[in-house]
Amino acid sequence: MALHPYDLYDVRSLLSEEERAVQDSVARLVDERVLPIIGDCFDQGRFPAELIPELAGLGLLGATLPEEYGCAGLNSVSYGLICQELERGDSGIRSFASVQSSLCMYPIFAYGSEEQRKRWLPDMAAGKVIGCFGLTEPHGGSDPANMKTHARRDGDDWILNGSKMWITNGNLADIAIVWARSDDGIQGFVVEKDFAGYSAQEIKHKMSLRASVTSALYFDNVRVPDGNRLPNVKGLKGPLGCLTQARYGITWGPIGAAVACLDEALNYSKERILFERPVAATQSAQIKMADWARRITSAQLLSLQLGRLKDAGKMQPTQVSLAKWNNCRMAIDIAREARDLLGGAGITTEHCPIRHALNMESVITYEGTETVHQLVVGRELTGISAF
Repeated sequence: MALHPYDLYDVRSLLSEEERAVQDSVARLVDERVLPIIGDCFDQGRFPAELIPELAGLGLLGATLPEEYGCAGLNSVSYGLICQELERGDSGIRSFASVQSSLCMYPIFAYGSEEQRKRWLPDMAAGKVIGCFGLTEPHGGSDPANMKTHARRDGDDWILNGSKMWITNGNLADIAIVWARSDDGIQGFVVEKDFAGYSAQEIKHKMSLRASVTSALYFDNVRVPDGNRLPNVKGLKGPLGCLTQARYGITWGPIGAAVACLDEALNYSKERILFERPVAATQSAQIKMADWARRITSAQLLSLQLGRLKDAGKMQPTQVSLAKWNNCRMAIDIAREARDLLGGAGITTEHCPIRHALNMESVITYEGTETVHQLVVGRELTGISAF
């Protein structure tokens, strides 16, 4: 039997029936609803908000959280497959779901009160309430301990001042999970969009993640009730725990982007005739695409094992860093090389490689730059921090 060109090691056979069903349902959504419009959305710099009800309807928002909060209760591998298929469509779509699920719904579930869980999670799972995650600040994102945003206690409330930068979903969001320094350590707050003194300003002129909303957040003496403070965590372990959840999904997403680029390049190279033969008949094209398949296979196995470790409660942050580093580097290199194989046609958004290449410039940077993840692995190996 011929091997599947995008799954040479038959990784799909290692999935459960439920995991395969999840992947297939998201793949259909991407094929039918995302791919027909995403090139135009990228060109226009528009996030397709009309897809939010469909994402919610498939149970993709907060997919791993318990059913009692209106969520799907899926395992971590299923969530990874969701991220992979969404990013096969576009990194902006996966980023939306990732932020909503891992950076907003997860901290409410993990660090919030039961009242907060019941108040927010069902509506967030249904796509009725959209969240964003405020950690990165204008002066730098790789050193969260140096945050300037401050929360001061004032009676039964907190007064929040500061700003956040590069915030996905910022201008879409009904609530923001905001991390701020206080006299009692770093704490998380659920800031509602109608709180006085809170504002979001969308960042324009992006050449990456154009089909995504990216914003700056500002807090000018914002009064936040203590009931909106996440009570069950203090210190950097709160936001870093959220980032670990998000980074896990990001290890899967770039696989989808790389598969999309291989698919396009493979089809194009069979149809494009140069020197009286298809480009696919040349050694240089076959060597390139064979190398992409090798790298995609390695990334698939890496993320699947990471997901199994996560579901077993054994996943370590260093393992996430290794996979995020490897898989983002894999995808950005394949996207760039696929753009090259398409020649002049590769520079237009009628073909996906340039769009994925540009998006991956953000994905390889956010949730920890490549250098940060290399240093995390280096620290694990040597026992010495080089940060």
